Amino acid sequence: MNTMRSTLVFVIGVVVAVILFAGVYTLRETDQAIITQFGRPVGAVVLDAGLHWKTPFIQTVNRLEKRVLEWDGPVTEMPTKDKTYIEVDTFARWRISDPTIFFVRMRDERSAQSRIDDIIGSEVRTSVARHELIEIVRSDKAREPLRDEDLKTLPSGIGSLGTLPPIQFGRLELEKEIKRLAADKLLDLGIELMDVRFGRINYNAQVLDRIYQRMISERLQIAQRFRSEGEGEAARILGKKQRDLAEIESKAYRQVQQLQGEGDAEATRIYAEAFNKDAQAVDFYGFLKTMETYKTMFAGNSTLVLSTDSDLFRQLKMAQSSRPGSVTSSAIAPPPANIPAEQQPPPPTPEAPAP
Repeated sequence: MNTMRSTLVFVIGVVVAVILFAGVYTLRETDQAIITQFGRPVGAVVLDAGLHWKTPFIQTVNRLEKRVLEWDGPVTEMPTKDKTYIEVDTFARWRISDPTIFFVRMRDERSAQSRIDDIIGSEVRTSVARHELIEIVRSDKAREPLRDEDLKTLPSGIGSLGTLPPIQFGRLELEKEIKRLAADKLLDLGIELMDVRFGRINYNAQVLDRIYQRMISERLQIAQRFRSEGEGEAARILGKKQRDLAEIESKAYRQVQQLQGEGDAEATRIYAEAFNKDAQAVDFYGFLKTMETYKTMFAGNSTLVLSTDSDLFRQLKMAQSSRPGSVTSSAIAPPPANIPAEQQPPPPTPEAPAP
């Protein structure tokens, strides 16, 4: 009897434990639960964390995320309004706003991610196709670029550095438009779209090389302009240098000639004062100048043909007349032309040499 009672108590305990185990469930802080009975939601959404009760073996707990979820779309190639093919990478953040509608229509996050991919991807392609590339790249239309002072003088035909073409919307407005259009469609699925952003925008690989070559050509033109300006400035500086050197040399030469002239004048003045004191000094000065002239004339192998009446032979004549036994210059000098012949004295007789 006691054995049967113990067995019965044990069986009842096991059954109660199984029922309790099948009917009690735990909900975490990050989850919310939908209770379904034979596949259909019953009751309200369970939002509080902790232990909860459900009908065992009949009802099922379907847990859903309460946290903000992420969506990272694939890189998609699409054309802009100006027929430029670009690769766009977008991402978004969303959460389950109505768990019941979400569970009925989506069932799980995998299906929701696929649906979000279709809706947001479609809106992104539509928005990009309705706007030009500059509208997608620029963040806002009030942006002022930072420009190098050296590039402000660039001609309008060379490059576009430091200049931003005007836009009407900008990337931020396009993101808001995509979010608004996609959020209305996702709201019917129990999904709240919190934000949509462009992760990366790049040119198509086929045109990327041409874009780089155009950028390189533009920078080379600007560099060549700077080089030309530098060469012109160098030529101007070099010309100014040559002009300054010529001016300095001219002034120096003029000053040298002036100083030399003043020195020669002063030397001449000193010589004149020294040699004009009496007749002997004047004769001595003439003698020195004649000797200097002889030294210059007869330097090296030189041949001169001069008349005997030249003043250059005056000293030679005087030297010849001063030799013993020579006729003086007065003895051989012709009579003055202004005295009549009958009044002229007879020529002197040479003295006989002493025995």
